[in-house]
Amino acid sequence: MSSERQEIQLVWLKRDLRTEDHAALAAAESGGMPWLAIWIFEPSLLAHPDAAERHHGFCLQSIAAMNRRWQGIRQEVAVFHAEAEEVFSALDAMYKIVAVHSYAESGTRITWDRDKRMQRWFRDKGIAWKEYQRDGIHRGIRNREGWDAAWFATMHAPRIANGYRPTPPLPLPTQLLLQKTQQDAWLRATEGMQPGGEQLAWRYLQDFFEGRGRDYRRAISKPQESRRACSRLSPYLAWGNLSSRQVHQFTRGRTKERKQTQPWKSFLERLKWRCHFIQKFENECRYETEHINAGYAGLERNSDPEALQAWMEGRTGIPLVDASMRCLQATGWINFRMRAMLVSVLCHHMGYDWRAGAYHLARLFLDYEPGIHYPQFQMQAGTTGIHTLRVYNPVKNALNHDPEAKFILTWVPELNNLPLDLVHRPWQFQEMETQLYGFTPGLDYPMPLFNPEKAPRAHTDPLWAMRKDALVKKEQLRILQLHTREGLRRRPDAV
Repeated sequence: MSSERQEIQLVWLKRDLRTEDHAALAAAESGGMPWLAIWIFEPSLLAHPDAAERHHGFCLQSIAAMNRRWQGIRQEVAVFHAEAEEVFSALDAMYKIVAVHSYAESGTRITWDRDKRMQRWFRDKGIAWKEYQRDGIHRGIRNREGWDAAWFATMHAPRIANGYRPTPPLPLPTQLLLQKTQQDAWLRATEGMQPGGEQLAWRYLQDFFEGRGRDYRRAISKPQESRRACSRLSPYLAWGNLSSRQVHQFTRGRTKERKQTQPWKSFLERLKWRCHFIQKFENECRYETEHINAGYAGLERNSDPEALQAWMEGRTGIPLVDASMRCLQATGWINFRMRAMLVSVLCHHMGYDWRAGAYHLARLFLDYEPGIHYPQFQMQAGTTGIHTLRVYNPVKNALNHDPEAKFILTWVPELNNLPLDLVHRPWQFQEMETQLYGFTPGLDYPMPLFNPEKAPRAHTDPLWAMRKDALVKKEQLRILQLHTREGLRRRPDAV
């Protein structure tokens, strides 16, 4: 009886939880030997401050959807709960691992450090590790020369036609598998949120084009109407239930078929914009923890923990701010404008360093994508040095985008009995109206922590003034040259 280990290949799934247009799965399938798809919940990553049970639950739903697609022809995705080194060591003891296939992950520093460790481990074991380009994102580029053309080439290239041959189940190191009790707990954390899975992702995409998207451009900034009029594809793109290429080609096909360009042109622009920001993070993952413009390192900020906690819990006394935070806590999604407003309020009205709230919102966003989250957070906080300082007035935004307070009253029911003008500005409540409306400001709903209609100059003036700082200007040029096409044309003295 032979004691030789069976040769296999592995597909290490990360943010690519789908069965179609999947380079890593196609490579394993074409290898002519048994292969196993694995997902790893690593304790070190689960303990990182950006991680949340809603993310884990969404991934489990996505994996279940893959297993349904494979039912009867392949074994299920093996879901492990251990560090990556432990999982690969256990599998290496059972099998002769010939190759590992995965998509290159534009992740946080902790995942990048993990990948470098695993790269050394694979090399020492003589295992080939092949990483595939994700969504037109390139590793190791020094500037954006040719990036746009390469991205469009990726989007227009034929989608990968994945096919699967029947294969018997492979034995697994059961001691490292995720326990059902933990799975159930994480799945419960997603109640009330969009469920994961590529089948649902396609349904959302098709429904968007069949009807919901007609109001896309008009309703994109409105907190209530955007919940239906936006594509709501962001969680499916973030966790790879759909590739950007699948969405791009589907959209272009529909626009040609119907001879329409709007609102789908705007939608496609945002799809490219999404990849543009992920590319920024791929080049500099320190966006997560450092001012990307080093000139802002000495900026002094607020350190009051109580006001910060009130912002996190939706208790600022500003209806649109609190409604947005509470909606996010319950559903995992709000539109882009409300996200930007939350960051603006945190940094410009309340004077906090952006890092005080970045991980909190990362945990709440069901569609948390590091490559978008941290560059966007710094852009809204005004610490890149290359963007206009955006200060969102939450009252003006409420009046413009939620004039009937439908969104506010859904999430701040304490204000339900007030007339509309007081719903938007409950701090203007008169003492004589207390009995009339059965409402006491400060008791039934908090008094505002700050003046929502004017950000204190103490918080915004330093940001404007620092733009003249020599280091800020030097860093501004570096950022432009690395991350933008315009930077390729800038002279060193042009800033």
